[in-house]
Amino acid sequence: MAQSTLSDIFGSNVFNDSVMRERLPKATYKALRKTIDEGIPLEPAVAEVVANAMKDWAIEKGATHFTHWFQPLTGITAEKRDSFISPTQDGRVITEFSGKELIKGEPDASSFPSGGLRATFEARGYTAWDCTSPAFIKDDTLYIPTVFCSYTGEALDLKIPLLRSMEALSKQALRVLRLFGNTTAKKVITTVGPEQEYFLIDKKMYDKRKDLILTGRTLFGAKSPKGQEMEDHYFASIKERISAFMKDLDEELWKLGIPAKTKHNEVAPAQHELATVYNTANIASDHNQLTMELMKKIALRHGLVCLLHEKPFAGVNGSGKHINWSMSTDDGQNLLDPGHTPHENAQFLVFLCAVIKAIDEYADLVRVAAATPGNDHRLGANEAPPAIVSVFLGEQLTDILEQIENGGATTSKQGGVLKVGVSTLPALPKDSTDRNRTSPFAFTGNKFEFRMVGSSSSIATANFILNTIVAESLSQIADRLEKATNFDEEVQLLLKEIVKKHKRIIFNGNGYSEEWVKEAEKRGLPNIRSTVEAIPALIKEKNIKVMEKHGVLSKVELESRYEISLENYIKTINIEALTMLDIAKRQILPAVITFATKIAESINSVKATGLNADISAQTELLEEVSTLMSEFKKNISELENAVNEASNMNGDSYSKACYYRDVVFAKMGILREIGDKLETIVDAELWPLPTYADMLFNI
Repeated sequence: MAQSTLSDIFGSNVFNDSVMRERLPKATYKALRKTIDEGIPLEPAVAEVVANAMKDWAIEKGATHFTHWFQPLTGITAEKRDSFISPTQDGRVITEFSGKELIKGEPDASSFPSGGLRATFEARGYTAWDCTSPAFIKDDTLYIPTVFCSYTGEALDLKIPLLRSMEALSKQALRVLRLFGNTTAKKVITTVGPEQEYFLIDKKMYDKRKDLILTGRTLFGAKSPKGQEMEDHYFASIKERISAFMKDLDEELWKLGIPAKTKHNEVAPAQHELATVYNTANIASDHNQLTMELMKKIALRHGLVCLLHEKPFAGVNGSGKHINWSMSTDDGQNLLDPGHTPHENAQFLVFLCAVIKAIDEYADLVRVAAATPGNDHRLGANEAPPAIVSVFLGEQLTDILEQIENGGATTSKQGGVLKVGVSTLPALPKDSTDRNRTSPFAFTGNKFEFRMVGSSSSIATANFILNTIVAESLSQIADRLEKATNFDEEVQLLLKEIVKKHKRIIFNGNGYSEEWVKEAEKRGLPNIRSTVEAIPALIKEKNIKVMEKHGVLSKVELESRYEISLENYIKTINIEALTMLDIAKRQILPAVITFATKIAESINSVKATGLNADISAQTELLEEVSTLMSEFKKNISELENAVNEASNMNGDSYSKACYYRDVVFAKMGILREIGDKLETIVDAELWPLPTYADMLFNI
């Protein structure tokens, strides 16, 4: 694609603001913008005009169908396509698309996870147009972003709580801004820029790995002789085949108005990253879902497979999704921008301390945002943020908060100039603070980077949790400051109290170290090591209270998500265990038996010669293989028994999930260890699975 056409291609398949301005009557455009910008209800007559214009535009672009595109609690997107055609009496067809069809759809709610909100026979659900996220064309279909709710009005998706949380945060942030004299801002938006990590492997290798096909990760696999220890993959020159994939991906994303910005090789071999420019939390969430979908689809065109699992390969880095999160007014003021003298910027310090307070008070909810079975393999594994939630601020802001605690901030540490020592190179402006890649929640200049979220997760959950808990902090701050007789004095007193009470959450050191685990325990910070431990936070009284107070999720909606999360964990581990047993019994064990038989035949052949030849090597190898094979078979039986026991368990979902984690998952680890030892011994020609070296270094 020529450089001159880049601006033409960007957003070319999106019914964006410029298209609406061009195709809608002025009055209709203004009414729609009012709904988008101010939340004014959309009139049916306006929807009718918009629907007709949207249909004409889509058909001109080659679309034949439309779909309400939504995000159920499966973690992926859903759609049901309908054509624009409507038969006429003379046997012909006309194209139709009404305002009613635009605004509302009716999918089967009973076929999606509801956590008990809907019985199987209660099928009705609704999708409703989210006009704040632009419609787009993909696969000859007009995609209309929608929310998904039950017949009784409960949220059955990820978008509804996200939209509710955005309104909640805006409402509370505006209260604080008004106290600081801002009378012009009408809305505060959360801005989000996700960084997406992923692996690419050859499809021919993938097709031979049932574990990758069914679970997204390798359930067996010995360590490759070479991994990432040479540190030669990160930011390295991008291979031609990968570059071609990235080029196609960029172009498809740009057509959909997704601002793909940065692409590079990540730390592990075959691992890469794509980052997009920030957008509103809602649109960024939609865009990230599309990005993951297109990564998988476009990889196949290049004979590749995109792996989004958090830990597809043991022993090398896993994949996360770093969420760059901030708050901005509708007129463009970033509320987390400290300016040149942050110690004098009281408004910034209030918003900063609101975030710190929120993360400390609701660390368990923050941890839930990153709780998935796949992410359990990654968090705290000396390659990703630990499972302990903490906040990195850096030297400058930490120093300012210490000054506030001790009576008042009077100075800000400055970065100065970095001299490289080469006369032809310019002096570089030095940031006032270093970065910390081991921190789960790190301040990075004018935003926070939430690094815990897993690569396959929707970012909607993390964002609605962050929005809600920060809205609560701002609500408490506004309640207090609105009653203040001396505003400036009360601000200083408030900041001092927040710092003193919540400084325990601030940690600028090495989050990977054992010392931090001990230090965090002393500070009273929770160390929630697994998804099963994290999920109950959804139904803690204080967390239900904050979600209900801000209208984000009701008690029954939270209870449904609690049940769905536990069910997902149970089903995931069960599928992995059954897949592991299938591979062990039908692929690995037969290969090992064949190998052992070949060794035995070799021993017998040598003996048959009558020569007094040394066959100790073959004998020792046969003994080793036979011993491991016996252990392997024994542990297959033990894992089978554990899976059967788990499947027959009655009682609550939490107890069952604990059994899967403590017993089934543990036995899977033992079986894998023996299988991986066998891989290093068995004849490579007989081993039935592509190895790590095959997959990671084959492109």
